[in-house]
This record gives sequence, structure tokens and C-alpha cells, in this order.
Amino acid sequence: MIIIPAIDIRGGRVVRLLQGDFSKETFYSGDPVEMAKTWEAQGAWMLHVVDLDGALTGEPKNLNVIEAIQKSVDIPIEVGGGLRTELAVESLLDKGISRTIIGTRAYTDEKFLKGLLESFDEKIIVGIDAAGDNVVADGWRSTTSINAIELAKRMEGLGVSTIIYTNVLKDGTLEKPQLEPIEDMLDAVEIDVIISGGISSLEDIKDLKALDRPNLYGVITGKALYEGKLNLTEANKVAEGA
Repeated sequence: MIIIPAIDIRGGRVVRLLQGDFSKETFYSGDPVEMAKTWEAQGAWMLHVVDLDGALTGEPKNLNVIEAIQKSVDIPIEVGGGLRTELAVESLLDKGISRTIIGTRAYTDEKFLKGLLESFDEKIIVGIDAAGDNVVADGWRSTTSINAIELAKRMEGLGVSTIIYTNVLKDGTLEKPQLEPIEDMLDAVEIDVIISGGISSLEDIKDLKALDRPNLYGVITGKALYEGKLNLTEANKVAEGA
């Protein structure tokens, strides 16, 4: 299990949203590149970068910033936000981004997803964002009738190798993650799962590590790192079992 710092970009700045609400934004840095360097220096194995403007509009808006981040660090970067065409995905991968995250369109257009998997295989991650049992879509602005676990099984069946499972009710709240739905998700599929939402302390990392699930690939954390409630170096040690 690895700890993955989040860098959410809006208007070229590093911010965090509360439960995905664009009206509840907290500013943390005007320099995403320096932020990426900071997390790498503290031992990050990977970075999770989200183009919030892209998520809102449906097309990437911070490509220049993302490319600058990629050039500034030597660790893998996964990127999401507004990736709804093969051209957008290919453009990022051509710039050296390791993996791209597909959200709503992954399950509303299976033909599109299959095409991406055929072309890029494990470089495609599917983001499953849920409020309770149900998936939320379109930048978390609408709740669907789709069950998150059933969707994960469907994605696994299509050949997806990694999913990011986010509890949007916990995201940005600094509250503890809900372990029961996480366990259910990890038990439902055999593919790698990255957990996000509410992870804000070493105790949270210990609780997730104690689940002892081989497909728990990593956990994403953002606000807790930016506000000093979680130390990345210490979190890495717990995650690695040191």
C-alpha cells in the first residue's frame, strides 16, 4: 500500500474542495510544481493530479501546469479531470504522464472505454465516486442509480486493471474514512483499488493497512497533508509496515 498525495488544480493554483463543491474551495499554493517537488522530496511514490477546471467543463484546462509538474519530478503521475476523448488521454500519456483517470464516460460509453483499454491497457484507471452506495457523476454534481460495487465488477470484467474508489461524502472533510464500504469494495473485485476520501491521520492509515487486502494498492490524501495533520514520511512508514 502506498500513500499518494493529491494535487488538485484550479486556475493554475493548488486548492482543495469540500465534498467536491466548487463553491467551497480552500487555497493552498500558487505553485503546483513546487508542491509536487515537496511531496517527492518527502518520499511520495506517486502523485494524484486532478484538473478541476477540466472536471467542471469536460475538457482539460491545465495541461501546461500538468506538463510542468511531470517535467519537475521523477515519480509516476496519475491525472484525471475532463478526460472524455481518446485524444485528451493520448496527449497526456505522450507528455510522460503514467496513468490517466476516466470518470463518467468510462461507464456511460463502454465502447469508448474498450477502445482506451485496447490502446493503453493498464495506463487507464477508472474513477468510481460514490455517495453512499450510489455513483455520482459529472464532477459530483449528479447522483445516479448505479451501485458502486456493481460498477466496479463491471469495470473489472471489461479489463480495467485499477480503480480509484472515492467516498465523496468524506472527501475534504478530514473525517475518518468509512471502512465497511471500503472492505466491501476490496472484497468485490480482485483488481487494484486506490482509496480516497476522509483519510486524515496516521490512525486512518493504520486502519486501512490492517484490512490486509492484497488489492489495496494505495490511498490518496490531500487536505490532511496540506494542513499538517498527516506527515507523509511517517504515513509512508506505516503503509510500508515499517
